[in-house]
Amino acid sequence: MTRSTDLRRRGEQVLPRGNSRATLYVPPAAPYARAGAGAYVTDADGRRLLDCNNNYTSLVHGHAHPEVTAAAVSAIQSGTAFGLPTEAEIDLAELLTGRFGRSMRWRFANSGSEAVMMAVRAARAYTGRDLVVRLAGAYHGTYDQVVGSAEPGVPGEVRAMTIQVEPDDEEGLARAFGSHGERIAAVLVDLMSNRAGLRPLSPSFVAMVRREAQAAAALVIVDEVITYRLAVGGLQASYGLEPDLTVLAKVIGGGFPVGAVGGRAEVMACFDPERPEPIHWGGTFSANPVSMVAGARAMRLFDGAAVDVLNERGDRLRAELGDAGIEVSGRGSLLRLFPEDIEKAWWALYGAGVLVSTNGLMALSTAMTDDDLATVRDAVVSVLA
Repeated sequence: MTRSTDLRRRGEQVLPRGNSRATLYVPPAAPYARAGAGAYVTDADGRRLLDCNNNYTSLVHGHAHPEVTAAAVSAIQSGTAFGLPTEAEIDLAELLTGRFGRSMRWRFANSGSEAVMMAVRAARAYTGRDLVVRLAGAYHGTYDQVVGSAEPGVPGEVRAMTIQVEPDDEEGLARAFGSHGERIAAVLVDLMSNRAGLRPLSPSFVAMVRREAQAAAALVIVDEVITYRLAVGGLQASYGLEPDLTVLAKVIGGGFPVGAVGGRAEVMACFDPERPEPIHWGGTFSANPVSMVAGARAMRLFDGAAVDVLNERGDRLRAELGDAGIEVSGRGSLLRLFPEDIEKAWWALYGAGVLVSTNGLMALSTAMTDDDLATVRDAVVSVLA
């Protein structure tokens, strides 16, 4: 019996399909990780793989980066969480504000799902409205009002508060605002949604989102949980877009649980505990110093120069795969593959020593060398070409 087989048997006795995250499940059962170092992850049976999943894009520096690890250990040694705020959350908020280059206020959470939930609540509180417009195919976490229209377990009354528009459907967006503009609190957009194919929205559609929302006195919420790694000021900067609220997570935690909402001071004032009827944002581990310190160190290492280098490598890899006849989308350090049989391709790449996400998403890390990228390219070509 292999170690993975033993873990699978144990896991299935206490966890549905043996683990807690549906995104990690690949039939007949997902392998288990044992350790990670730099660009590589080692599974329970000792197989060493180049990690192009990087915990669904969050590990922009790969595994156990020495400076990020040292920062986290130092924070742990001083206490992992307190019933008081810490300087660490101020430091990360200041750092993020500087990267976006405009005045912003922040609140931290423990996941992107939590951050989206609170951004939507802020939009409803600020506007006094209930409806949210979302784009079909996008993923914004597990909050009832922002999941896909076919997701089970969502009450009909909640489902009715969401208007779904197809990506880049300007006529559909115009109809939504024409029919419901006075009831719309916000438009929630991911400018390059992984679940929708990792294809950037058209600039004209994004400009229309801003115009329609502004005309209706609704807010624009941009979900940059995945795309924030593409630019110091987020993918929104390339569109010239300044949303009312921005949602971050993943890379800003340095490998630890994190989420964040940032935005205009007057909107974020909805969370001010001294104002009448504020939104109560708690969370026992929100803004814990370990995530804040590790995240700040990771972001300082991922400065503009590092972002540009990693994006160039991703663009080069994408071009090489395209030249080999492989369908691939994305931008910068984010790539998406489209094999006819994703499960078969996933296992074939795993056998070739490359770990990708279960839907074909790949996220590069600064720990990867040119030789590593050549290995990834050759493996993908051998499996998919």
